[in-house]
Order: sequence, then C-alpha cells, then structure tokens
Amino acid sequence: MHVRCVFIHRMAHWFHRNPLKATAPVSFNFYGVAGSPAANKICNDLRTTRARLLEMFTDITCNPEIMKNATDAYFSLLQGFIMPLDGTTQENKMRFIQNFKWTDTLQGNTPSAQQDAVFELVSMAFNVAIWYTKFASRMAGKENVSETEAKDVHRSLKIAAGIFKNLKDVHIPRLITPAEKGRDLEPRVIDAYIIQCQAEAQEVTIARAIELKHNATIIAALAFETANFYQKADHTLNTLEPECSSKWRKYLQLKQLFYMAYAYCYHGQTLLASDKCGEAIRSLQEAEKCYSRAESLCKEYRQTKGPGTTAKPSEQLFFLKLGGLIKMTLEKCQRENGFIYFHKVPAEPPQLDMKASYGLAEPVPFELPPLSEQCTPEVYATFDLTKGAKNDKAKPKEEEVKPVKEPDLKPQKDTGCVLS
Repeated sequence: MHVRCVFIHRMAHWFHRNPLKATAPVSFNFYGVAGSPAANKICNDLRTTRARLLEMFTDITCNPEIMKNATDAYFSLLQGFIMPLDGTTQENKMRFIQNFKWTDTLQGNTPSAQQDAVFELVSMAFNVAIWYTKFASRMAGKENVSETEAKDVHRSLKIAAGIFKNLKDVHIPRLITPAEKGRDLEPRVIDAYIIQCQAEAQEVTIARAIELKHNATIIAALAFETANFYQKADHTLNTLEPECSSKWRKYLQLKQLFYMAYAYCYHGQTLLASDKCGEAIRSLQEAEKCYSRAESLCKEYRQTKGPGTTAKPSEQLFFLKLGGLIKMTLEKCQRENGFIYFHKVPAEPPQLDMKASYGLAEPVPFELPPLSEQCTPEVYATFDLTKGAKNDKAKPKEEEVKPVKEPDLKPQKDTGCVLS
C-alpha cells in the first residue's frame, strides 16, 4: 500500500464525534482505612495513575501505545478494589468506599454519581473507547496518510468497538444501580457506539477497495452492509430524547444514504456488465436519489443543535466524487441503452440482497490488564473499614466536575490525497 494523490485525508471532517466524558478528581484518601505503608502506596498510585490517564485524553501527542500503558497502569490497581482478594467469592470490601462522578457524552455537564468502583471502571473505559474514536478521526485528517496510519485508523475503530462491547457484555451488568435513560451506560447508547465504530472501520475498507479498483460486486456488497450498520445504529437511538440524540441521528442517517448511493451505483455497474442495461439505469437512478437525500441531510445535520463536533461530509472529495461517478455511469448506461439494448427501465429499483464475503469489521476483543502485583491478600487485609472517617469534618469535600477542554484540531488543507 502507498499513498498517492485522493481519500483518507478528507476524513478530517468526515466523522461525527460526541464529547469526552468529564469526571471529578478523586483523592483516594481514606483517612485511616489504609492501615499499612503498602495500602497507602496503592491509594497514592491510584490517584496518580488516574490523573495521568485523564491527562492523556486531551494530549494530542498521545498514541495507542501510550494510551494502553496509561490505561493498564490504572486498571491494574483499580481491580484491587473490585476483585475478591480474601480467598472468598464475597464482594471486595473496598468496592463501595469511594464516590465517583462522571458526565455522559449526550447529557451535557450534568454528572451521574455512584459509590462503586465498577462504575468508575466502566466510565473510565468508556472514555478510553471514545479517545480511540477521536484518535482515528485525527489520524484520518492528516495531510498524507501512510499505510501504518491508515491501519491505525482501522484498528483504533475496531478497538473502540471491542471496549464498548466488553463493557456492555461483562462489566455494566455488574452495576448495582442500573444506568438511567439516555446515559452512556444504557444499552441503546452503547449499542449505537459499537455499531458506529464498526461501520466507520468498514468505510476505510470501502475507500481502499474503490481506489484499488476491486470488483464492483464486492464494493456494492460492502457499501450495502455498511449502510445497514448505520441504519441499525440510527434505529437504536430512535427512542432517546430528541434534544440529546437528533444531531447524532442525522449523521447516522446521512451516512446510511451515502453508502446506499454507493451500493446502487456499483450494483448498477455490475448489472451493465451483465447486459442488464434497463435494471442498471434504474439502479443508478436510485443511487442519484439516495445521494441527493444525503446532500439534504448534510445541511440538516449542520443546522441541528446537539452534543459533539460537526462533521462536514458534503465538503469532502470522497463525497463529491460519488456524485460525479453516479452521473457519469448513469449517462453511460443511458447511451448504451439508446444504441444497443433498448431495454425497458423497471419502475422499481433492484433488490439489494447482498452479503459481503470479506471486509466486515469485527470488534477487537478487550481484556483488562492483570491485577497489579501490589494488590496482594496480605495488603488487602490491612485496609480496615472500621477505621474510616467518623465525622463529616474528616471526610474529603465533594469535588466538582469540570468540563473537558478538548484540543482544537485545525483541519488541514484537503489535497485530495488518496490512500491506495
């Protein structure tokens, strides 16, 4: 693979991104509960590794290796407050000692709070997944995208999907207090994130398949599957409050129509190659219709208020080139039909019942790091909950949740460089 001048750069404004979650600082200072130097060290290290991980979310020099190391450092210690460490299957005595506050990606600056280390684990891991989607978006927005960077985009989106899926399947069900409606940890929201990540990873595959001039049937099938992913994500959100989901849904809808246009366009090429010129014309007419509706939805999306950064897909070459391709292919089909085939154009568009045989993006399975060597049963025994703060004065003050100041990434000039 090499980079030459048309695709992946113009994804600078191609992806919609919801904001990172914000959280209150946590001191892990338990005033007498930590009854040994080793127990105190765990608390201090929890505070510093948590603070470092939070810093990484907004550090534009952070990459997946740095993020994994920062995540593992914190989660290896945090599990010492979640996993049973006393040789029994009973709940870890430290699980419910600390209160954690987190905002949600769709709910502005109103935080949720739970006194539960599992809530902290799933909230922080959710933010790690969001970071991977933003890293992918940033990589895709570079002037010249190398083969390694293109693979980073693809893999980062699949890693994010894997984290979201693992949280949904394994860790969120462990929460004592279920997530409220519209919050990040409820099934509709997390499902939409999983599906969007998979769909966006497939977009990278489609762009590459187009550039390498793969078989039109393969491209049509991949585009159709990707359109279906976007439709499924949109339908997942259709019962959420419109003020928090409308903008996100417009993005999912315009992407669905855009890839349906691709599917009909390339399916039309396949039909023409099979001497089915009338059906090819009808397929291209449907592509034109989907593309036009996608253009309209781009305008609606830009005008819709809601959380997140506003993508500008209709300004990207990848979007604009499809319009030209549909027009050119339709004109070719009409010329051929007027000279050679004289086929009747069907009233109904062809049925797209295609399955992509390869190229579909599967989430990368996510696993927590091993428990830190600091968290031994002997050290765990020195945490004594009976020695905790006995009066309100000794309790740490409630920390406020400050919004995350995300870096303002200036889009680079669209050179039309293409990943190939």
